[in-house]
Amino acid sequence: MTNHITLESPLDMHVHLRQDGMLKLVAPHTAQHFSAAVVMPNLVPPVDSLNAIHAYRSAILEAVDCSVFQPLMMLFFRSFTEAELIAAKPHIFGVKLYPQGATTNSEAGVRELKEAEPTLEIMQELGIPLMVHGETNGFVLDREKEFLTTYAYLAERFPRLKIVMEHITTREAVQLLDRYENLYATVTLHHLKLSLDDLIGGMLEPHHFCKPIVKRPEDRDALVELAVNAHPKLMFGSDSAPHPQLKKECIGGAAGIYTAPICLPMLAELFDCHGALHNLQAFVSGNAQKVHGFEAPKKLIRLERRPMSVPDVYDSVIPLFAGETIAWSVVQ
Repeated sequence: MTNHITLESPLDMHVHLRQDGMLKLVAPHTAQHFSAAVVMPNLVPPVDSLNAIHAYRSAILEAVDCSVFQPLMMLFFRSFTEAELIAAKPHIFGVKLYPQGATTNSEAGVRELKEAEPTLEIMQELGIPLMVHGETNGFVLDREKEFLTTYAYLAERFPRLKIVMEHITTREAVQLLDRYENLYATVTLHHLKLSLDDLIGGMLEPHHFCKPIVKRPEDRDALVELAVNAHPKLMFGSDSAPHPQLKKECIGGAAGIYTAPICLPMLAELFDCHGALHNLQAFVSGNAQKVHGFEAPKKLIRLERRPMSVPDVYDSVIPLFAGETIAWSVVQ
């Protein structure tokens, strides 16, 4: 039995660091455990210009005060000119497309896909990856499944465009992943651990509410199988999305689950339970570096099989599994 593991340059390929006071609270948690993270741009106002990229990156680096952490910056999708994207390319990791109104702060998202195609064509020519929040406005459990035809269309229409299906949640998305060479995916900790029962099976649990919503146990199990076997086109992206307690525990509660402080210990526990600790390095770092062709900043994170008590709250933010004990801890 392995009682420890050292991860080299773990990466979070999808995280929400928010802004202002929330940024200062949560960004250090991500920087402590990850050498780099892909930072979502759905702020108010959205990060949709090169000036906004520079300002947000500076704010993140000031908040983390960490010697080894690289924020990988994303542009919020809008109609960009070729000149804008050429200027932005050295400073961004990709462009994030949100369907209008699909999730938090996505009101400025895309209404009609045809309107996006000229920008997608430029991105394909320049080699800028596209990350997508893949949901329709249909019935909540079917929104991702319904969007899969859009992924297929994009993969065929733009065969040289690298497309990442963000935070996949369904068996059908798993099945789609290998149909197109230019299609990749991220998956979250909470979609590997939770099902709809955990959200509404007993008492309503607002801290398990996210978008895309957690699905059926068989969907979760399909994701787990893909992750623990370190499928080369799948990458870890936490989608850690903090909200103040008052905005979660209320009428019209916000969607988002905060996992940044517990991602690596929980993943070690999950992979250990499946006899797959040897695949954790690829899942949290190796796959992403190969898919995107970049070298992550050097950082070693040691985890041990040592119980960790999850805090009840971080200031105003309640984390996933608050107050519970998990089997692994980050010790270095």
